[in-house]
Amino acid sequence: MTTPTTFPAVLAARLRTDPGQPLVTFYDHATGERVELSVTTWANWVAKASSLLVDELGLERGDRIALDLPPHWLGTVFLGAAWNCGLTVAAPDDADLVAVACGPDSLPDWSGRAAELAVLACALLPLGVRFAEPVPAGVTDVGVDIWSQPDAFQAWDPPQPDELAIETAGRSLTPAPMGSEAAGTGLVGAGRLLTVADPVMEPAILCEPLLSGGSLVLVARAEPERLEATYVAEHATARFPA
Repeated sequence: MTTPTTFPAVLAARLRTDPGQPLVTFYDHATGERVELSVTTWANWVAKASSLLVDELGLERGDRIALDLPPHWLGTVFLGAAWNCGLTVAAPDDADLVAVACGPDSLPDWSGRAAELAVLACALLPLGVRFAEPVPAGVTDVGVDIWSQPDAFQAWDPPQPDELAIETAGRSLTPAPMGSEAAGTGLVGAGRLLTVADPVMEPAILCEPLLSGGSLVLVARAEPERLEATYVAEHATARFPA
């Protein structure tokens, strides 16, 4: 059997084998929010975000995008969408950015640059809904524009195994060696990995569950006294950091 070497191939393999299984479970301990996305649902969100980036905003393979988002399930979606389109996830201060996905806290820092790069603003509200107030001119409200995108995406210029998927903070990652990048989280097989880390900064926490048949439990604004209860409730089998 051929081992998938790019993100679209890895995701397609998961969709064939266990489409209904949980892939990303998100907690916000500060609000009590819990969101669970199956492989299929997460893949649909990734497809919608991919279409938004490519078909609506005109990004092309090799373009550089910053993900200036806090730990959130939408961060995993845009990370997957970037890889799905062959984009490189770069640092927010990268000189060659063509797009950024940001949250409400960092939107004021990016809205003034909407004339020079695509600014996608995520309200980070439950269900991925829109901002309560209109976003600044030129900014794309993800909660408005993502819903009309299709649930399937096929890149006309698909990513290649030797292209950069991430180049930030001294780290370079190509789509092909996602397995080696993922080593060390402690996840075994189809287990569940609980983490408080940011998937954008620690892509292993998304890569390894995708590759191994496992799933991710991502906890934002974690309350230490509740983490153990979350670990038990979600039947987690590994933690990162350990």
